[in-house]
Amino acid sequence: MTLRLIPDAARAVPSRPNSSISPTRPSAGHADRGGGSDQPVMGRRPSPRRADHPVLDMVVPVYNEERDLGPSIRRLHAFLLERFPYPFRITIADNASTDGTLPLARALAAELPGVAVDHLELKGRGRALHAVWSASDADVLAYTDVDLSTDLSALLPLVAPLISGHSDVAVGSRLSRGARVVRGPKREIISRCYNLLLRWLLRVRFRDAQCGFKAIRADVAAHLLPHVADTGWFFDTELLVLAERCGLRVHEVPVDWVDDPDSSVDIVATALADLRGIV
Repeated sequence: MTLRLIPDAARAVPSRPNSSISPTRPSAGHADRGGGSDQPVMGRRPSPRRADHPVLDMVVPVYNEERDLGPSIRRLHAFLLERFPYPFRITIADNASTDGTLPLARALAAELPGVAVDHLELKGRGRALHAVWSASDADVLAYTDVDLSTDLSALLPLVAPLISGHSDVAVGSRLSRGARVVRGPKREIISRCYNLLLRWLLRVRFRDAQCGFKAIRADVAAHLLPHVADTGWFFDTELLVLAERCGLRVHEVPVDWVDDPDSSVDIVATALADLRGIV
């Protein structure tokens, strides 16, 4: 894949029209639990043919985030314009919000070049990522939590190995050496115990399955996504386990991460759902 740097003014690609999408599962080669596949997962996509072709599609899944959405999207957009050297799109994936999130998202898309909105009628972060990633025309697909708890300076180290073709999936890690994390003891203990269980029960090698900062090459996603069943918080773990068992390269990036004390995520309910996913 050969990519060229794009001037600042041209990096935010024209937004797609606001859309309501239904999750679809494109056909792909079967990736079984033993790592076999009847189609190669490592196929390379052709180089972009258009100047407005997005190299990165950064998805921000949201549910009732009317308060935080505007500041977060503006901050993310400014960062990408200033510090990301390739064409990009920001896609706000609204998960059936019942407050003013969707109208605000559409207003942001009208205001900021390179921002698009997809609306889903059903909740579920995994469902949103599956649907938007499956429909995207970008070469690298990523997502970040709307609270931007992960320092955005880790974005280029996250996606660079995917753009170059060195790696297939990339994950931000709060548990790798070099990471700097600020969060309460409850979340710290639950996170470490969950990731230890993954390493013990599923024999995974990655260290942090839950950090809301991940990326995947689009050609790899086309093969893996049809086999990811979970539509909620376990989506990340299931995707990573499948990737490892298919022999794909999973690149981990230590991140700086600051807990959002006002996060709406129920950490206990999420942990229980993840445990059910392991089972």
